[in-house]
Amino acid sequence: MDRDYFYTESMTVGYQGVPLIKDIAIGLKKGEILTLIGPNGAGKTTILKSLIRQLKPIKGVAVLDGVKTETMNGRTFARKLSVVLTERIHPEMMSCRDVVATGRYPYTGKFGILSKEDEAIVDASIRLVHIEALSERDFTKISDGQRQRVMLARALCQQPDVLVLDEPTSFLDVRYKLEFLSVLQEMARKEKLTVMMSLHELDLAERISDKIVCVRGDHVDRFGTPEEIFTGSYISELYGMTVGSYDAGTGEVELQPVHGEPRVFVIAGNGTGKAVFRRLQRKGIPFAAGILWENDLDYPSAKALAEAVVSVAPFGKVSEAHLMQAKKWIDACDHVIAALDLSTAGETAMCFETLCDYAKAQGKI
Repeated sequence: MDRDYFYTESMTVGYQGVPLIKDIAIGLKKGEILTLIGPNGAGKTTILKSLIRQLKPIKGVAVLDGVKTETMNGRTFARKLSVVLTERIHPEMMSCRDVVATGRYPYTGKFGILSKEDEAIVDASIRLVHIEALSERDFTKISDGQRQRVMLARALCQQPDVLVLDEPTSFLDVRYKLEFLSVLQEMARKEKLTVMMSLHELDLAERISDKIVCVRGDHVDRFGTPEEIFTGSYISELYGMTVGSYDAGTGEVELQPVHGEPRVFVIAGNGTGKAVFRRLQRKGIPFAAGILWENDLDYPSAKALAEAVVSVAPFGKVSEAHLMQAKKWIDACDHVIAALDLSTAGETAMCFETLCDYAKAQGKI
């Protein structure tokens, strides 16, 4: 196996000699993306600042391409590793292109004069993050989200081997979040750029990361692939969730359910029920749902939000007992919502049609 391109050896980080996170052991190969997750204040930013030498580790070392980072001079380190942190810079009288161009300073002479090759790299970096329209605008007069993209272009302009980002999507809307992370993924694949970052968006972290670091208490609680991390109830435990729920299988978060005797029964399936379940939760109406297979798209939301769910094991058969249970809930409820399109129900359409006919006969649909 290839050796890790970047790794830490029993690193402990903190402030003024007081340990915050102990014995950090992580490893990344060239072109991999690593994401730190964990509760606010857990120490993710402190770890990143220690990796980029803004903070001196209390113990241990970081190794980049076989060399301890603490032994590299500033220019060499800046050519190897680039940073996008949440701290805002306040340049005066600089266009966005000027800011991007400062990423070339590790390669220029003492006067910072850019060559034609440097200028071409600046232009390419601007195109990569789609900020051509911002190029000549005053950096201080653009939005936070636009600034974040300019700072990414600046970091890419350094042509680093490793890119470190602290909450890079914080100020971006959903379109630019996806564009931003797509650029990182493409750079990792094509240019073998190694990426380390912290993210609050767990769904994005799960999708983009090759490795995940879970920071909890005074230590790294888990380090592994998304498949190893996003399992069972671990994420709920990591964040100490006391209300609502997180489903590791779908990455979906649901608010706290409304408790009480169900007033509505929802016939759903194939993803048709989620919007209905959430609407009832918003209105404070307790409900029951069914009949749902436990591998159905609607099941995680129903399990999280409904007072009762008539469910069938994955790929199992709907029995007479399931139908009787659903009918009992229909009897107990004031109203029935048929969210499921019977034309998509396949071989089981007859079961659902039976329930709909039963509800109609009672005037509940």
